[in-house]
Amino acid sequence: MRDDRGRFRTLSGIPVKHVYSWEDREGVDEMETVSEPGRFPYTRSIHETLYRKRLWTMRQFAGFGTPADTNERFRYLLDNGQTGLSTAFDMPTLMGHDSDDPLSLGEVGREGVAIDTIDDMETLFRDIPLDKVSTSMTINGPAIMVLAMYVVAAERQGVPPSKLRGTLQNDILKEYIAQKEWIYPPVPSMRIITDMLTYCTKEMPLWNTISISGYHIREAGSTAVQELAFTLADGFAYVEAGIAAGLDVDDFAPRLSFFWNAHNDFFEEIAKYRAARRIWAKRMKNRYGAKKERSWMVRFHTQTAGCSLTAQQVENNIARVAYQALAAVLGGTQSLHTNSMDEALALPTEKAVRIALRTQQILAHETGVINTVDPLGGSWFVEELTDRMEEEAERYFAEIDERGGVIAGIEQGYFQREIADAAFRYQREVETEERIVVGVNRFVDHDEKEETTPLLEIAPEVEKDQVERLERFRASRNAALVKKALADVCAAAASDTNLMPVVLQAVRHGATLGEMVGVIREQFGVYREPAVF
Repeated sequence: MRDDRGRFRTLSGIPVKHVYSWEDREGVDEMETVSEPGRFPYTRSIHETLYRKRLWTMRQFAGFGTPADTNERFRYLLDNGQTGLSTAFDMPTLMGHDSDDPLSLGEVGREGVAIDTIDDMETLFRDIPLDKVSTSMTINGPAIMVLAMYVVAAERQGVPPSKLRGTLQNDILKEYIAQKEWIYPPVPSMRIITDMLTYCTKEMPLWNTISISGYHIREAGSTAVQELAFTLADGFAYVEAGIAAGLDVDDFAPRLSFFWNAHNDFFEEIAKYRAARRIWAKRMKNRYGAKKERSWMVRFHTQTAGCSLTAQQVENNIARVAYQALAAVLGGTQSLHTNSMDEALALPTEKAVRIALRTQQILAHETGVINTVDPLGGSWFVEELTDRMEEEAERYFAEIDERGGVIAGIEQGYFQREIADAAFRYQREVETEERIVVGVNRFVDHDEKEETTPLLEIAPEVEKDQVERLERFRASRNAALVKKALADVCAAAASDTNLMPVVLQAVRHGATLGEMVGVIREQFGVYREPAVF
């Protein structure tokens, strides 16, 4: 982007010279900062051969309506070549409400799938062998209940927890910073995180317990630098919490993963992923004393930028997504979701999802980008931009430390204010046409009739059917066993007992998600965000 003074800058505002040369790298020890793929500090890749040996996981985000509706979409995607599942939950589930809660009215199944009970979770993965597929679940506040339901659903398939592969988002800190779907205050929420870390470290060695998520920070309006810095700062906070809980860093750090956004500034995004690997590796080795190489490695999923999609000229989104996906792959992602062209309007249709998946398949099989690792490595511009991203992130780390850490920064409204300011600057640039968005503020088709895009519609009967199923489920269970199980969950929350075993038992006895969330809320309370001006 060129600003009003004629200077070219990245989306984060980093100045870009008209040309880069060897002089820009003079004095830099490239073997120290860049190294080879698969070697510390992993700037180029965490894998020596990367996609030559194994393609990234193609994991389209899916979830809407009832568990049966989403199960059908899952099987459609698997039949069309998807290699991993990624689950979107509806707003009531994300907020810890059952579908018959008054606060759920009108929202059930609207922007994800409704999950109230263990029967719902079983239906969601019906005819999908959970020991054969990798599953990602985007859930945070009630993550412990959803994970417990998944474990019990697998048990009913005859699959033990030790064989389950996948990722739980479970990144509560970014909820306070950006996405705003929290339930409990930060400190007790971090206790739930460490309880899950402890359980999964011992019982689920193939499972990624936390997906530390920059995606939502970026979607809230942050710059790429803020996404990089705030996400890694959250990661450091989880590492420190795990160590404080008595865990050995090398026992749990290898199962932490990351989730990044792929936005429009092509080279800045690639530099962001490269800088993230380097920063994490150095911190884990030098500050936290991790000894295992896997503890030093950033493994990450990427999703193309939902906030970059436009409701105008929706077909343009296919091109945006393709470029963003290319940046993610050139940046070395291990897993990728490509947004569907119609997601600025509604949940995606099957046709739009298929185009998005085919975009990844074309990228993997037709473009040749998988033939060599980090093909942009050694570019004077990319290496210099990677260094600048690292430097800018370090400035933020220093500021966060001065404020007392991530939780203190959340309570002060620091992160929220930084993101709000960045979002305001971006919108002002669009409105003044300093920043061009094709089809929105430039190249607008004034004379052409707007085409109607077919949309996926959620029928009103979905909510009625889900509530009726929930009522039948409650009527069929042993009320005394449920009452005792919920009392045990409440007692564990009031003590220092690990919550995961008692939540698992409550799920087995038929407690609903909302009931379990509710008894923990009695002990932990709720969070009220400070106003930010």
